[in-house]
Amino acid sequence: MKPSIYITRKLPAEIIEPFMQRYTVEMWEHEDQSVPYEILLEKAKHVDALLTMLTDPINKQIIDAGQSLKVIANLAVGYDNVDVPAAKERGIVVCNTPNVLTDSTADLTFALLMATSRRILEAANFIKENRWKNWSPLLLAGKDIHHKTVGIVGMGSIGQAVARRASGFDMKIIYYNRARNIEAEQRLGATYASFDELIQMADFVICLTPLTEETKHLFSRDIFKKMKNSAIFVNTSRGPVVDEEALYDALLTGEIAGAGLDVFETEPIGADHPLLTLDNVVALPHIGSSSMETRTAMMNLCVENILAVLDGDPPITPIG
Repeated sequence: MKPSIYITRKLPAEIIEPFMQRYTVEMWEHEDQSVPYEILLEKAKHVDALLTMLTDPINKQIIDAGQSLKVIANLAVGYDNVDVPAAKERGIVVCNTPNVLTDSTADLTFALLMATSRRILEAANFIKENRWKNWSPLLLAGKDIHHKTVGIVGMGSIGQAVARRASGFDMKIIYYNRARNIEAEQRLGATYASFDELIQMADFVICLTPLTEETKHLFSRDIFKKMKNSAIFVNTSRGPVVDEEALYDALLTGEIAGAGLDVFETEPIGADHPLLTLDNVVALPHIGSSSMETRTAMMNLCVENILAVLDGDPPITPIG
């Protein structure tokens, strides 16, 4: 009997073609809709491999149901949706997709920084709404990026890629990380700061920290109060790292100047979300790594991880 694989979102045929000759493959037939939990639970009972999305809750119940399960390949660099300790206890390999999305996510992060600082979306809508009647010296005046201080919270591979982009704008780079990265400091000209020092010094605060029990609501009401009134906050990591009610109040009262957000506490959000009512917010639908090249590379890496494990070889990008 062929080993079997369940894929929780519709992927292009050419991506899954390497599976087709050797394995039994089932796939949820929707591109923009998550597989219902009950179906995922039932499928997990019978397969050797799961190819999952960040939106899929791969909890202990799912893992315990997978009596034949050998590998979970998560289509994301993050894996807070997977109960990794439960998987390890069962001897199930969990893989993610690091590195291949680093530059694309850094590009998007810096695009959010620029769009928020220079009020790009406001300006684009200003024309589309037929409100441009004349030129004036301070029409939609934003904030300069060059020569400012950027504070990067989380100096992993994406944080370092953002720092490289910031250096091209002659920005002063400071960072906070759980462990100091001397090599990155020397290579990028970055300066280590405590978290409190960073949020008080930075003109742009960029959140790139993973979501853990320690980082949930790291950006709280007290933290936003400590930032410069002129500061712009950018989050392309995980939504729950931020207390959204506190962020909304900080933006509404002018405690900070603006926010560029690619992630939210609960996704997806609707048009009635409070943060979307504010002109000083640029919001995107979690597209940090969403370029054709990068998403294709992420899918291929998931496939390669599953093939390796089912063939009895070491996985390419295991977690832990």
